[in-house]
Amino acid sequence: MLLDITLPGNDGLDVLGAIRSQMPELPIIVLTPHTAVEQRVEGLDRGANDYVTKPFSFEELLARVRAQLRAPSQRESSALEVAGIHMDLRTRRVQRDGHEVQPTARAFELLAYLMRHPDPVPSREQILNAVWGFDFDPGTKVLQVYIGYLRRTLGDTDASDPTETVRNVGYWLRDPRD
Repeated sequence: MLLDITLPGNDGLDVLGAIRSQMPELPIIVLTPHTAVEQRVEGLDRGANDYVTKPFSFEELLARVRAQLRAPSQRESSALEVAGIHMDLRTRRVQRDGHEVQPTARAFELLAYLMRHPDPVPSREQILNAVWGFDFDPGTKVLQVYIGYLRRTLGDTDASDPTETVRNVGYWLRDPRD
């Protein structure tokens, strides 16, 4: 879906949230004239898969649409369970060891990807392409930042952190009780 969030009479981010809550698997690319980093981050955190500022190149927009279409289907199951984490994809609720946690929209997508891809360990590039869905700077630290958000959201301690860094490869979820 292409969603221009400068809607007359409506808050486009509220529309985005409503769509995301009803259709969690739908790829959404937000179009907007807002170029401030804070506004882009809010759009991504509220559920956008990608964000394009106006004016934009039509070729770039088409490339971003193609990138979203390459992403694996999200329809495999409506619930995921890994390492004591339960995720309901329809309601976008997450529980860890029976306690509800509330990841941001992007951290939710990252967690869902890691839960769906336990083996082999997904590479950093695979995760970035699947979760952020755009060409990325190989030197970017966005994945490390979101892994940190995810660890804090899940209430990790060294002994119970389910996200494991596999040096020079990527990240995966493991059950710390095993």
